[in-house]
Formats: sequence, C-alpha cells, structure tokens
Amino acid sequence: MSIPVIIMGAKGRMGSTLTHLAMESDQFTLSGVVERAEYSKGLETLGCPVKHDLAELLPSCPGATVIDFTAPEVSLDSARKASKTGNPIVIGTTGLSADQQSELETLARDIPIFWSPNMSIGVNALVRVLPMLERILGEAYDMEITEIHHHHKKDAPSGTAVKLAQVLAESRGWKMDEVGNYGRQGIIGARPEKELGVHALRGGDVVGDHTVYFFGPGERVEVTHRAHSRENFARGALRAATWLSSRKPGRLYSMGQLLGE
Repeated sequence: MSIPVIIMGAKGRMGSTLTHLAMESDQFTLSGVVERAEYSKGLETLGCPVKHDLAELLPSCPGATVIDFTAPEVSLDSARKASKTGNPIVIGTTGLSADQQSELETLARDIPIFWSPNMSIGVNALVRVLPMLERILGEAYDMEITEIHHHHKKDAPSGTAVKLAQVLAESRGWKMDEVGNYGRQGIIGARPEKELGVHALRGGDVVGDHTVYFFGPGERVEVTHRAHSRENFARGALRAATWLSSRKPGRLYSMGQLLGE
C-alpha cells in the first residue's frame, strides 16, 4: 500500500525534489501540494490538488503525511494545522528556536510528528558515532566544527552543525550555551580548554559539508560528511514518512528512533 503525502513549498529547492521523488516512486501517492500563489504556476501539471494554504487541503486528505522543509514559523503553522485534522507531519526545517521546538513537542501529543534538522542517514549515523570517538580520544583533544552551505541559506550555523556540537558537548558533560564559540576575531587570547567552536561558511551552490575536528597533541582527526545532492535529504524524509505512518502520537520523533536507538 502506498503512503499518501502532501508536499509543502512544492516549488522550492527541497519541495521540488520531494515532489519529483514521490511521483516516481510506487511507495508514495502525491495527495496534494502547497505553494504560494505567486510561485504555483506549472504545478497543475502534477495531476494532484494544488493549494495555497495547507488548511484548505487537509480535510480532503485524511491520513496523508505532510512533509515540510520550508521555514521555522511556516513549519510550526503546518504542524498546528495538521494537529486539527490528525495528519502526521515530517519536518526537516532548520533554525527552530527552543520555544518552537517545545511547541512541536506539545503538538506531538496529539499527532505523530517527526522532526530532524538533517534527514541524511549518514549525518545521523555520525551523530551516533561522534560521542564514542570523543570518549576514545579524550579531553586532550580540542573539538571544532565547520559547516559550508550555498549562499541562499538563511540560518547559521546550520541545524546539523548545532546538533553535532550538542552531542559532542553532552559527551563531555558540557553545555553549548556555556562553551560554544561561533566566531573569533581580534586579540582574543589563548583558546580555553573548555570550548567548542562552530563556524559557518557560505558560498556558491554547496548542498552541505560538515567537518568535525579533534585537535590533539601531535595529530588531528577529521570526520567529514558531504551531501552531493538534495535527493539525499529528500529520500531520508520520505523514509521518515513511511516509518511515521505506523507510529502513534505521544512524543516528538527523530532520526534516533528511526535508526533504532
């Protein structure tokens, strides 16, 4: 049985990729798409309902999973609307504030919600492996993270870099709001031992590169993930939609649960 899905922002970079993959797969049925009126030209050729407001589409698509990679406030609004009709929702939007994440957790009591700032299976495998690497190397190794994205990306650092930093800080018993350093300039003195730098680069059409550095005495270890195309994230989101279709409300799901933590 195919999984019915609704794609938010169907003309956007991620939305168009998701729409294409859903249409070419026998595992999914494109129940509808949502896009702003000024960008919706041409979507009528998809052969599914096209709406400018998710609330107009949901009543005619019971059980369809919404997939949203738009913007923090839009994604949160999508979750609110989905909660009124009981539709599951997969969110891949980055840059959500702590308050927005908290609201998602509240809404997840009523509907199945899956949220991950990075839908890549490889990145989420990295999230699981990094704490082990940190423990093996020990506190003699300074940790830094760099991330590179295309010049259209609006938030910095990326949600993925934030997540990687969080798991590394937690592995050492640190809190990122106490040890995080998001840029250095001027005469700042020696690097404190208890510090974790996270640095963002922007340019060109880079889909997403993340490198974690462990600088130790006489050596350094680098762990890098490079996304070659947006299909990587879209396939992860569709996998999440399939997984979420058999889950019940009660908690905010993430890649950790999907990968079997």
